[in-house]
Amino acid sequence: MARRGSISLPRLACLALLVLACRPSHAVPRGVRVVDDAGEAVPVPVPARRIVSLNPATTEILFAIGAGAAVVGRTAWCDYPPEAERVANLGDGINPNLEAVVARRPDLVLLYRSGQNAEAVRRLAALGIAALRLRTDSLSDVGRLARLLGALTGHELAADSLARAFEADLASATAPPAARRPTAFLLVWDQPPMTVGRGSFLTELMERAGLENLFADVGASSAPVSIEAVAARDPDVILTLGDASPRFADRPEWRVVRAVRERRFVHADGSEFSRPSPRAPDAVRKLRAALARVGVPP
Repeated sequence: MARRGSISLPRLACLALLVLACRPSHAVPRGVRVVDDAGEAVPVPVPARRIVSLNPATTEILFAIGAGAAVVGRTAWCDYPPEAERVANLGDGINPNLEAVVARRPDLVLLYRSGQNAEAVRRLAALGIAALRLRTDSLSDVGRLARLLGALTGHELAADSLARAFEADLASATAPPAARRPTAFLLVWDQPPMTVGRGSFLTELMERAGLENLFADVGASSAPVSIEAVAARDPDVILTLGDASPRFADRPEWRVVRAVRERRFVHADGSEFSRPSPRAPDAVRKLRAALARVGVPP
């Protein structure tokens, strides 16, 4: 629940527009209080002019709405669009290097919503630097965060346009309903084995491409899984997002999985599979094309 005197993300765009409309062109930026996805009410300058984005999803969205010029710091994983790689690389986005962040003189820092980033937010606040922890776990976050960041940077119209176009393109890319969808297993970490569940945008991509995530009944975005459980559920295909022939599939313990023994791999690659972003419709189309190449009905 939002705290007294603060505003929720959906109401921020309207308030930011009022702030901007009432502010003389020569004035110092005024602020609004944003309740971020960690539940913290954070005063943020509007418009934000120097942004350190420590989340590849928010970096990509900022460039997509035309606010890329305001980005003065990024993570090592912010690789899209190509212009983003010209921004200062500050390392990791979890437990970030605060000395490097502060050196960029940001008026706003964007981080992934994680308890591991709580201390960074506290220390930045003590220095008078606004820091927001934002959830980027699902495809619905793309339009939501585009509108939020549009309001914070003065790119409201472009952000709203992007959000509307994203929803339409995603619907267009989605496979038609089918009586039965092939089941797919995706291993995101091999030691210990981990897969994605209902809480991951990768499950959404699979479903929109015409697949059923083998572990869609797991509520978390990721979870440990046993090889025996994979074998018992007997997936139709193994989805790979890195190597076309994953290294784990050559280990003897994985031979109990029939799809591994029969080398039934569906390979799709690209950073659009690493984060929910405006490129999600392209990821769905790429995955559908990969399925068609191996004869799996889309």
